[in-house]
Amino acid sequence: MQERKRTEIATLGEFGLINHLTEGIEIKNESTIYGVGDDAAVLSYPEKQVLVTTDLLMEGVHFDLTYVPLKHLGYKAAIVNISDIYAMNGSPKQMIISIALSKRFCIEDMEDLYAGLRIACEEHDVDIVGGDTSSSMTGLAISITCIGEADKEKVVYRHGAKDTDLVCVSGDLGAAYMGLQLLEREKAVLKGEKDMQPDFAGKEYLLERQLKPAARKDIIEKLAKLNIVPTSMMDISDGLSSEMMHICTQSKVGCRIYEERIPIDYQTAVMAEEFNMNLTTCALNGGEDYELLFTVPIADHDKVAEIEGVKLIGHITKQELGCALITRDGQEFELKAQGWNALK
Repeated sequence: MQERKRTEIATLGEFGLINHLTEGIEIKNESTIYGVGDDAAVLSYPEKQVLVTTDLLMEGVHFDLTYVPLKHLGYKAAIVNISDIYAMNGSPKQMIISIALSKRFCIEDMEDLYAGLRIACEEHDVDIVGGDTSSSMTGLAISITCIGEADKEKVVYRHGAKDTDLVCVSGDLGAAYMGLQLLEREKAVLKGEKDMQPDFAGKEYLLERQLKPAARKDIIEKLAKLNIVPTSMMDISDGLSSEMMHICTQSKVGCRIYEERIPIDYQTAVMAEEFNMNLTTCALNGGEDYELLFTVPIADHDKVAEIEGVKLIGHITKQELGCALITRDGQEFELKAQGWNALK
C-alpha cells in the first residue's frame, strides 16, 4: 500500500490552513455580501426571517474515527445543520465552520474533512463564509453554524400542532441506527487487526444512512409546490418518539402514532433480526435519520397523500389524552423518549 503524504499543519499555521481549505470557494447567494477573508462575514436579508442553527460534534461522543472517514464526517457535519434549517421550512444559505484538532492530524486530513463539507454545501447551495481553527488536547471537535432564510409567514416551529392534525414523516426510520450497530460490531470483531476488510455486502443502505445522511430539501420543495405549510416540524436526529414528544410538549397536545404505519426499510428489518433487537424500538428511538417529522391540518390530507416519500403515521389529539403508540394488535402504549442524549 502506498504511503500517504503527510504535511504537518504547523507548516501553514492557522490562517494559512484556513486560506488553504477555503481556497476557490465561489459565492452563490445574493444574501452573502462578503465571505471568508475578513474579521466577519457580511450578510444581507432585507425581506426575510433569518434562521440560525449550530451543532458541536466531539470525537468520542458524536463520531468514532476508527470507522468514520474524515470526508464522510465533513459531509455529515454540514448535513446535520442544513437539515435543521429545512426543519424550520427554510432555505440554508451560509455556513461557518470551526475546528479544533490535535497534532495527530495533518493538512491532508483536513483537506479530506473539508472536501466532505464542501460537497454538502455545493449540493444545497450553501456558502462557506468563515470559521476558526484551534489546537485541541482531546481529539477532533467540529462546531458548525448554519444560517438560512424563510418568508415570515412560512417559518414552521415545533409549537404549532393542533388537535386533529395529521402526523407525517419522510423516508424510512431506524436505518442509521442499525448502520451504527453494524459498524460498532465490526470494530469490536476486528479489534487490533490490521488491513482487515469487513464484509458489508447487502448492508450498503444502512452504512450510507449512518455515514452519508441526506437533508430532505426535496420534501420542503414538494410541500411548497403543493402550497402546504406544516403546522409544526422537526428533523429526526434523536429518534421519532423523542421528536414527537418535543412537538407535543411545545404545542400542548397529545398524539397517536400507529406502529404499522412507521416506514422501515427491508435492510433495517433484517439487521434488527440479526441483532435480536425489537424493530419498532429501533425505528422509534434510533435517531440520526434526519428525516422530517411534521404535522398538517386534516384538510391537507389528499395533498399530503400524493407526496412520494411521505408517510402518514398518526394524528394529533387533545393534551389530556397523552402521547401513545398504537401497536399492530390495537394495544395502546405510552410513547417514551428513549433516543439519543448527548449528556448521558
